[in-house]
Amino acid sequence: MSLDTVVKDIREEANARAEDIRAEGEARAEEIESAAEEDAEEILESAEQEVEREIEQLREQRLSSAKLEAKQKRLEARRNVLEDVHEQVESELEALEGETREELTRDLIDAASAEFDEGDDVSVYGRGDDADLIESILEEYDGYEYDGEYDCLGGVVVESEQSRVRVNNTFDSVLEDVWEDNLQGISNRLFEQ
Repeated sequence: MSLDTVVKDIREEANARAEDIRAEGEARAEEIESAAEEDAEEILESAEQEVEREIEQLREQRLSSAKLEAKQKRLEARRNVLEDVHEQVESELEALEGETREELTRDLIDAASAEFDEGDDVSVYGRGDDADLIESILEEYDGYEYDGEYDCLGGVVVESEQSRVRVNNTFDSVLEDVWEDNLQGISNRLFEQ
């Protein structure tokens, strides 16, 4: 075998080997490219799903926030209506006159008198405009005396140092008790749904 033949065989073998390596490289490159494309598609799909989740979450947060804000506005409106009703009742109590005012004042003094012992010196306070009315009612009670003004819508505050008792039977205090006890019912009636 001649040297040229050996060189030719080695070259052919090297070329064949180079061709195999190139073919393997191209196949490997195609595998890598295909895997990269699959990874890119998965990443893109995952990113799209994440964006959709974030959009849905943001939508739910905004909806929840809007519902909460609407509820707060409804509650504020209800609170304002209840305050208006309360103020209207106070105005009507303050404006009571004649027999109705006298009867209520008398009932409140009677209720307060049950808290005091016979023979106690009892001081009675009331609205300045009701001084004459209170004094006329107190003529029926021994040891009871109108002792001055008390800032209220009407009714009386009655106290005695001997009994160390003070009874607040003003229209204001009665209204607050009734209001607190019946607030849910008042609200339900005003805002029936």
